[in-house]
Amino acid sequence: MIDYLISYPDKLLTPLLQHLELLVITLVVSLAVAAVLTIASMYSKTLARVLTYLFSIIYSIPSLALFVLLIPLTGLGTTTALIVLVTYNQYLLLRNFLAGLEGVDPAIIEAATGMGMSTMQILVKIRLPLAKKVLFTGIRLSAVSTIGIITIAALINAGGIGTLLFDGLRTMNTVKILWGAILAGGLAIIADALLKLVEKRLERTGADAPDNREKTFD
Repeated sequence: MIDYLISYPDKLLTPLLQHLELLVITLVVSLAVAAVLTIASMYSKTLARVLTYLFSIIYSIPSLALFVLLIPLTGLGTTTALIVLVTYNQYLLLRNFLAGLEGVDPAIIEAATGMGMSTMQILVKIRLPLAKKVLFTGIRLSAVSTIGIITIAALINAGGIGTLLFDGLRTMNTVKILWGAILAGGLAIIADALLKLVEKRLERTGADAPDNREKTFD
């Protein structure tokens, strides 16, 4: 395996960079779409139930089957992969976002409403800060899930670490199989660890804020 790394570093680096690129694009688009859907769902409980049910059905469909269904419409490659990845992520993100935002103590929401705050003001100033942990849990799950599905997307020419893994399976090359598994697994672990680190830093920032205000008043 070390010999393969030294002799063909590009055959490991190129799929890894492709994987990372698709991961970042997917997460950015997924978060943007989920944010819009979540805000809309906060105004309509019926819409929230319909979207959650719809995405739960889609999420139950195997990713490879969904790729195959879309190929006649969007063809092989990254476009089909992105559509499927973003759609799958909506179930994880929307479910966690709604659970976190709606899990805020009703008494706090009632008090904010009594002060004259609008639904959007309550969402931004009350619900979001109090639901940070649940929101980040959804993002972490989405990131790890995306890394795994991108690996499968190599079967439709979307690139990524899966090309190395499936090429190894096709040629019975154990070295390629092991490197593919290590890169995919390692990327998932690192992504989860980095997001946990960001989550902890945000929690510390939130915890330090009251102390800073008290010092200012003193």
